[in-house]
Amino acid sequence: MDSELQIGLIGAGVAGFIAIVAYNKWQERKHRKQAEDAFRSDHRDVLLEPGEGARNEGESARREPVADDITPASAAPTRPYRDSAPRRVLPNFPAALDVRADCIIRVEAIEPLDASRLWAAQHEVLSGLSKTVRWFGFDDSENLWHPLTANSAGSYHWFCVALQLVDRQGSIGEGDYIRFSGGVQRVAEQFLAVPAGLPARSEVLGNATELDRFCADVDVQIGINVVSANGQPFHGTKLRGLAESEGLVLRDDGCFHACDEEGNTLFTLCNLEPTLFAGEEMRSLQTNGVTLVIDVPRVANGAVVFERMMQFATRLGNTLNGVVVDDNRAPFGPEAAALIRTQIEQFQQHMAEQGIPAGGPLARRLFSA
Repeated sequence: MDSELQIGLIGAGVAGFIAIVAYNKWQERKHRKQAEDAFRSDHRDVLLEPGEGARNEGESARREPVADDITPASAAPTRPYRDSAPRRVLPNFPAALDVRADCIIRVEAIEPLDASRLWAAQHEVLSGLSKTVRWFGFDDSENLWHPLTANSAGSYHWFCVALQLVDRQGSIGEGDYIRFSGGVQRVAEQFLAVPAGLPARSEVLGNATELDRFCADVDVQIGINVVSANGQPFHGTKLRGLAESEGLVLRDDGCFHACDEEGNTLFTLCNLEPTLFAGEEMRSLQTNGVTLVIDVPRVANGAVVFERMMQFATRLGNTLNGVVVDDNRAPFGPEAAALIRTQIEQFQQHMAEQGIPAGGPLARRLFSA
C-alpha cells in the first residue's frame, strides 16, 4: 500500500514537472513571437530608405538625419592642399598703351605699394630717357588701370610702366632699352616687387626700327602762305580778329590753333617772319605774311580739314589784300589744292591700313615732337 502511494506521488510529481516545463516553453515562445512582431512593421525604415517613408495621408514625408549629414561642431572644415589667399590674376595692359609702340613691363608688389613712393623712386632712376615713360596703377576694385603722376595717391598691387619706342626725333637705341629695363628692375627690387614679362631686347629694338621707318614714310606737314600783295604789312590786331572769328585760339607756342571738340589741333596760323604771336604784342605787330600748316598724321579726315584751311587762307588774302602762295612764292591755285588733297588721302589711307589711323591717340603720340 505504501509503495503504491509512493509510486502515485512520484508520477504526480513527474507530471507536474513536465507541465511546468511545457508552460515555460510556451511562455518563452509567446514572448519571442511578441518581440519579433514588435520589430516587424508595415512602415519602411526611413533610415534605410531616406525620402521614401511616407506618413499617413495628409502628412508630409520627412527625411531623418543620417550619420553622413552630421558634422561635429568641433570638426575643422576640410582645407585643400596649400590653401592660401586667392591668387591675383595678371591684368592686361592698359588700353592707353600699344605693344607696337611701347616697351611695357608689369610689376607686382607683394604688399600694396604706395603710388607716391614708387613715383619718387622711379623718377630718380628713369629720368633723362630720350622718350616718354608712363606709369599706371591697377585698381582691383574697379578692374581699371589709372595713370600715375607725381600727385597720385593710393596703393596698388600691380603697376605698369611703358617706354615709348618712337617719336619725331626717331626710335630708341640699345642704351635706352638697357637703362629702362635695368632701372625698372632696380625700382622693383627696392620695394620687394617682381617685374613680370620683361620684353626681349632684340624684339623691342626691332619693333622700334620698323615702326620708325613707317612713321618716316607718312610724316607729312603741308603749309601754305598768305603774303602781302602790295608790300603793305598785315597788322596784328586785324590778324587776331580774323583768326578768332574763325574760332582759332592763340596758344603758348606763338601760333593760333584751329581745334576740334576735344581740343586737338586741326591746323595752325603762324607768323611767316621769326616773331611769334603773343597776346599783348599783337596790337603793335606787323608782318608781311603768315603761314597755315596742317600736320597730316595728327589730323583725322585730313582732306576735309585741308579744305577748311584753304578757305580760311583765301578769306585772309581777300581781307588783308594778300595772295595765297606756296613756299616758292608761286600762286597756289585750285589745281595745286586738288593735288594736295589727293596726297593727304593716300597718306592717311596707308596709316589706316597699318592700324594707326591718322588723328588717333597712337598717331598723336608717335608724331609728337
